[in-house]
Amino acid sequence: MDKDLQATLPSDDGSSRRRAAQIGTVFAAILVLAATDVLTDLGEGTTLRHVALELLVIAAGVVGLAIAVRRYAELRRREVGLRAEARELGERLAATRADAARWRAEWRHLVDGLGAAIEQQFVAWGLSTAERGIASLLLKGLSHKEVAAARRVSEATVRQQARSVYRKAGVEGRHDLAAFFLEELLPPHPGSGELS
Repeated sequence: MDKDLQATLPSDDGSSRRRAAQIGTVFAAILVLAATDVLTDLGEGTTLRHVALELLVIAAGVVGLAIAVRRYAELRRREVGLRAEARELGERLAATRADAARWRAEWRHLVDGLGAAIEQQFVAWGLSTAERGIASLLLKGLSHKEVAAARRVSEATVRQQARSVYRKAGVEGRHDLAAFFLEELLPPHPGSGELS
């Protein structure tokens, strides 16, 4: 099972089931002792009141044992269900990762070409090395705060460099910057009225 997935599962490690089993054992022991005592008392000719009290203890033991057994069974079913769900999620995660790796491998040459074309456009705009780094992270969808954390600079520095990127690129902001590169990559939406 994937470690990230396993970390999201409840970390009960069977302690609830152990507790339910221990409680059930205590009630079973009470039942056996109370039944033995009633049988012994009946042989000795005890009072009806005493036998009635001990039968109440036995009834309480039966109820307690039934509750503990039911709780144990519920916890066991839940554990089995969670393990099955974790296995299924692990399999789906592995399949998704395999699909992503296959996609990356199939389209690596296009992604590399796109990266080179973007870098070439950055150079054509006259972006500094720092500005190219900021622009790349903005294109990936990071916020100014996230870019600042990734580059280990202040958010104010990122905002200033982003404004410089937008000015040199002749765009209004991050959306226009992304649109500049996506405009020719994406086919027109059917019915949009765009001409190819």
